[in-house]
This record gives sequence, structure tokens and C-alpha cells, in this order.
Amino acid sequence: MARAKAAPTYAALSERMRVIQDRLLAAGRTVASAESCTGGLLASVLTEHGGSSDVYKGGAAVYSNDAKTILADVPPQLIAGHGAVSSVVAAALARGARERLGTDIGIAITGIAGPGGATPGKPVGLVYVAVDSDAHSSTRKCEWAFDRAGNRLASVGAALDLIEEALR
Repeated sequence: MARAKAAPTYAALSERMRVIQDRLLAAGRTVASAESCTGGLLASVLTEHGGSSDVYKGGAAVYSNDAKTILADVPPQLIAGHGAVSSVVAAALARGARERLGTDIGIAITGIAGPGGATPGKPVGLVYVAVDSDAHSSTRKCEWAFDRAGNRLASVGAALDLIEEALR
């Protein structure tokens, strides 16, 4: 489970993405995203640098359960059975983004950024990040203890970690 002492800054995430973008280009790999609690922040980081359209094909901010189903092809029964904030739904989001956009790598984030939205067993700061590719698929559970902005930034950082793993 991922925990961090301090949330990364947007500038730090942007700099990491510059390196990841170069690696994606060199490997001839492409990425698509589906993100919930980050609401487009991941897409912003993925498109921060010129030339990003060569590696990032697009994504969706799938904030509602309906959006998860319509835009990322997550079966409604997965959401009903496990909850939108779950490892199973995160994995389905990553797979759905990848398949819908025909990319090599799908990346997804679902969680509770805060300050509200917590439920019994699912506190503010609980986030699942998932990656899906032919060679590597995994899901990571994260528990952040930051404010809303920090939880969102830390979640994007965890997503970048998984993209890097998929490139190994």
C-alpha cells in the first residue's frame, strides 16, 4: 500500500512526466486514462509537454458511476458489487480506457479525495490506481492523509509510478 509523507507538487509531476514521455516515445508505446477523484489532473500532467499527443491518446474524467460504465466500459455489476472505490473497478477502468482508445497502456484512478465522501470502511484519502497492458497489469491501494489537493496530486504520482512499471 502506498503512503507518502508529503504530496508531490504539480511541477515535480510535470518533470517526471517529461522523462516518462521520452521513455514512452522510445518504446513506441501509447497511454489512455480513466480517472475519477482526480477529475482530469492526470490528463493535465500527461499532456503537459509538447509532443504528448504522440504518446497520450486521450482519456475521460469518469466522476459518476454512469460515466465509468459509458466511457470506460465498466460493468455496472462490478460497481454495485464492489463499490466505485475498489481495486476491481480501478482495474476495469484501466482496461476499459486502454481498450476504448486502442492504446498499449491504460491507467486509472478512483478514490475519495475529500474533504467529504467517506463511507464506513472507505475513508477520505483512500485511492486505487491501476495500470493495464499486455505485459503488466496491477492495482495499487493508496491511503493519503493530505487535503483534497494533496490527495489528488499524490494519486497522480502513484499513476506515474505504474506507467513506469509498465515500461520496465
